[in-house]
Amino acid sequence: MINLSRRRKKSVIPMSSMSDIGFLLLIFIMLISLINQRHEVPLDYPEAEILEKTQQTDNLEVWVERGGRVSVNGQAVDSQRLEELVVDTLRSEPGTRIHIIADRQAPYRHIDGVISILQRLQHRVVSFVVKESL
Repeated sequence: MINLSRRRKKSVIPMSSMSDIGFLLLIFIMLISLINQRHEVPLDYPEAEILEKTQQTDNLEVWVERGGRVSVNGQAVDSQRLEELVVDTLRSEPGTRIHIIADRQAPYRHIDGVISILQRLQHRVVSFVVKESL
């Protein structure tokens, strides 16, 4: 009789490969977090007594700074470029809400310029971002 028993080998996992995989995962996570980073401008938000919370996704944020600079996604835009961005965004994603984020000290004529563009485009889903008064 022949003894045909199989021998079991112990599997060995090389630890040097694990550190390489961990390093690659760390780089991947860092890159993804940079892609999803939201551009924010430091502003002194106006206050409101009554607030209504809106959706946090599917928004186009229009920032109006204290000096009157209007920007979208961190890039300064003029009224013509702003109108093009709004039209392109609404054409590709019709349910997009426009968030106007303005500094408390921003001249009203710049905020009114943004509102005038939205009125001309007949876009009615607009929110003003404010801070809750205490």
